[in-house]
Amino acid sequence: MVISGCGQDDEKTAEQDATPIKMWVAPNENEEAFWNAMVTEWNSLPEHHKVEFTTIPAASSSEEAIMNALASGTEPDISSNIFIGFASQLNEMDQLIDLAKLPGYPQLIENRHMGKIVPAWEINGQKNVLPIYINPIVYWWRMDLLKQYGYDKVPTTYQDIYTLSQRRADDKSGYAIQLTAGKNWWDRWFDFIPLFYAATNGQAYIADNKAQYNNAQGETVLTFMAKIFANKWSSYDFTAVDDPLATGQVMASVRGPWDIARYRKQYPTILESIQIGPMVTADGHPQPHTLADSKGVVMFKSSKHQTEAWEFIQWVFNAPEHDLKWLELTGMPPAREDLLTNSLFTAYLGHSPVEKQIAAFVANAQPPAATTKTSEIQRSMTQMIERTIFSGSAPIEALNQSAAETDKLLGQ
Repeated sequence: MVISGCGQDDEKTAEQDATPIKMWVAPNENEEAFWNAMVTEWNSLPEHHKVEFTTIPAASSSEEAIMNALASGTEPDISSNIFIGFASQLNEMDQLIDLAKLPGYPQLIENRHMGKIVPAWEINGQKNVLPIYINPIVYWWRMDLLKQYGYDKVPTTYQDIYTLSQRRADDKSGYAIQLTAGKNWWDRWFDFIPLFYAATNGQAYIADNKAQYNNAQGETVLTFMAKIFANKWSSYDFTAVDDPLATGQVMASVRGPWDIARYRKQYPTILESIQIGPMVTADGHPQPHTLADSKGVVMFKSSKHQTEAWEFIQWVFNAPEHDLKWLELTGMPPAREDLLTNSLFTAYLGHSPVEKQIAAFVANAQPPAATTKTSEIQRSMTQMIERTIFSGSAPIEALNQSAAETDKLLGQ
């Protein structure tokens, strides 16, 4: 008589098969609503390996929470809310799957119309992140206030801003523009960096592991910023508590698609007056490049469910209907190139003028530099701006000092 039973390997396989795919998502109620809808639908089909999602655990940042999890071996299989700088750090640590090596990747990129988007997300020759959304950094303008000064369209040049700022100062009515977003390192994503992208037609500010922003265009941008503050045409100390755009203290400010729902609820009349404008440039380019505030989804090499997790990712992002649901629930443009041509999206955007105007800038929006030193570099940029506007440093001197600091950080 032969007695057969389960060996240890069989038991491990059975236990693994019973374990759901773990996914972490951004701690944001709108994004949670989207993933809840996706996971519920996916899990309703018996042939699918179950997915279990939770928000990224509480910490000072999502990045810290994920690093803590990696240190303790409690990381999920997949995670959203990953920006390219953090992905570069995880790539350096050899923690991420190269999605381009997985079956069906080319078809997914083609089906989602991302061919021109994904090259900017390459990290050391790998495609570790599938971008989920792209929020182009643009100005929200109060057309009701602009019309009081005889404007029927938004300003697009530095000179436009100088002229409007002086008139606004003469009226003692506030400021024309909120030029800087704040004092934190991440605020440079909403002022100097998009202005630099606009001035350079999207030139990288970090390339070949070296600073590239201390050039003629960088000097032009910082000179523009310095002139605004030298004339007291803007403030460096706006607070988030009193929204200066909503109160009319400024006529323009960078806001994101995530603010649309808030304005609909708190300032519906003001939202009706909002006109979207590009990053200003010296010559007034109508569709300049800008920064993409964008994040994506990654898969960790430690995952025991790589095949099943990749099937889930493909299922979510191969269907344009899912991207439409994302747009409806979050207001943030999916990382697609067909938002203004695909009838599925144009029908929705036709009922939301502000979202439609923002979507028009997706094609010219690109992510931040793929560097592991994002926060350190942008702290240096913050000091660069402050040296220029508070200490009287010449723009090119401040740029060169910051670039030297960046090169040192990058090991040059």
